[in-house]
Amino acid sequence: MTGPTEQEIRTRAYELWKDAGEPHGNMDQLWYKAEKELLARKVANGETPCGMNGHHKPTSVQ
Repeated sequence: MTGPTEQEIRTRAYELWKDAGEPHGNMDQLWYKAEKELLARKVANGETPCGMNGHHKPTSVQ
């Protein structure tokens, strides 16, 4: 599975912002919350997370 697209995250972050009363100054928090929700939704639908929009767990170096 790939992570959510930038547009999917943007749309969900906008919805969260509107729901929160259009607060000033915390869009980065809403962006990460939106990304987290969308990833969780994909996992709940049985998709295995990988790729995650460039956010990878570091691998160990041998």
